[in-house]
Amino acid sequence: MPASRWTARALTVVLGGALAFGGVVAAAPAEAATTGVSSRYLLNHLGADREHPAGYDRDEFSLWSDADHDGCDTRYEVLIAEAVVKPRVRAGCQLVGGRWRSPYDGITTTNPSGFDIDHLVPLNEAWQSGAWRWSAATRTAYANDLGFSPSLVAVTAHANRSKGDREPLDWMPDRARFACTYVTRWVAVKWRWHLTINTGERAYLTSKLRSCGWPSLTKPSRPTIITGTTSGATTTATRPLDAPIL
Repeated sequence: MPASRWTARALTVVLGGALAFGGVVAAAPAEAATTGVSSRYLLNHLGADREHPAGYDRDEFSLWSDADHDGCDTRYEVLIAEAVVKPRVRAGCQLVGGRWRSPYDGITTTNPSGFDIDHLVPLNEAWQSGAWRWSAATRTAYANDLGFSPSLVAVTAHANRSKGDREPLDWMPDRARFACTYVTRWVAVKWRWHLTINTGERAYLTSKLRSCGWPSLTKPSRPTIITGTTSGATTTATRPLDAPIL
């Protein structure tokens, strides 16, 4: 797929998702796309809190949606975007002639059915770090986040299932050269979604990112977080969920 077509499709998905998910995902301002930010800044601006393990159920996150109604759901949109050799997209979103490389272990394939789409920050980790407070629409937006490419990663099924829902302290990709990118993206996804961080996680990420030279990346846009209430109504968060820690 030509780059221009993918760019247009990604924008359509983001805008379409904003409508489909009740305004949860908004298109980033044009200037945000070219703004760089240090992983140190993002890490220092993650809120600290204990994890909230109670109540997690994968079904709380709706997978996979087709926000732009083009016949390709989130799984296939990620496969199309991350192919190292772009496939032809046939009716029913059948992908033909592409090639993919799993960044976690370096394994390549021409058969995308053997790859999983990994949530870089796993659903259970997101739940424990703040998503337990979210509305169903916000959790759906998180689970199908095409607005920030590091959020979802096409990887081998083995790598995805080996990782499970573990934090970087407990699991890192086999491919060592991807390690610095992985922890940088972990911090960026958490910052994007106003997710919190625990003490052990912060200590490990600080040490790892320092050894990586505090990599920079494009500053993520930040969706509006809608939180649920016990009555089933929703309300928009009116204060930052990530108080700076300097």
